Amino acid sequence: MFGDSHFHLSYLEERGIDLYELFTQLYQNKVPFLLDIGTHCDDLFQRLGLASKLIDAFSKDKEKEDALSIASFIQERLYFAAGIWPHATSILNREEELAVLSSAIRKCKKEGFENISPSHLIALGECGLDHHWNKAHFDGLGLKLRLEDFLAAEAEFFEMQLALAEKEALPVLVHSRDAFEATLSCIKNMGYHRGIIHCYAYGIEEARAFLDLGWYISFSGSITYAKKNKLQAYEDLVRFIPSDRLLLETDAPYLAPGKYRGKVNTPALIGESYFFVSQARAMSMEDLALLVEKNMKDLFMI
Repeated sequence: MFGDSHFHLSYLEERGIDLYELFTQLYQNKVPFLLDIGTHCDDLFQRLGLASKLIDAFSKDKEKEDALSIASFIQERLYFAAGIWPHATSILNREEELAVLSSAIRKCKKEGFENISPSHLIALGECGLDHHWNKAHFDGLGLKLRLEDFLAAEAEFFEMQLALAEKEALPVLVHSRDAFEATLSCIKNMGYHRGIIHCYAYGIEEARAFLDLGWYISFSGSITYAKKNKLQAYEDLVRFIPSDRLLLETDAPYLAPGKYRGKVNTPALIGESYFFVSQARAMSMEDLALLVEKNMKDLFMI
């Protein structure tokens, strides 16, 4: 019932999540869409392979009730993005890594993968700027360049991926942490405004700036962390987002909502985020689920 616009399939496996059981639950919950996100230049086909093996496992299971239906569910409702998170090594090797990413996107769009249709690669991302992480760890990188030059390279790398997204006609999933002004500058500079500001963590005025350019805003489980003195601000922010630009995500295995905080997150836990947003916007969870599903389909044309 509750779609997830941003999660990391391979990271769930690395955290010990039983994907067979997870997708059985997601099928039972009638999840309308799931978007698996890339973070490295060469991880797309590894993630496609993981999904393909899962489909095969269900297809060959003669004992599990609805196994074939679950296999079809994965084929129909699991989508993929390919992009490069702003890792220091990726930033410093940005031309080489972009070439690898570009090649993978072209290959997937042309050939797909066993059990996976080419049409299920629907976005570029995640990519963007992380001034929180990259500033905090800059001294430990041992680089022979100044911080301002490193951040300029990070911005250049982000713009290179925006240009690739436009070339491939793909929406972009933007990671932006403690970097609002720089993020806004990059997307304005490139002039490509089709995609999502994922795991949104700024305020209303910052949201207005992104929305005015045509971007969607996606909230993760972190919106359920609001303390009493900040609850009103969170609710005001959630209400501020126009109905046709709102999306929800888990960013699983990270940012488990509310009562699950500190545990490994999965798409099956997103209901608590839907509940928070539905309460803030004074609408039913069912109506919110339909709204988010429509927005997902409109943005990604699925």
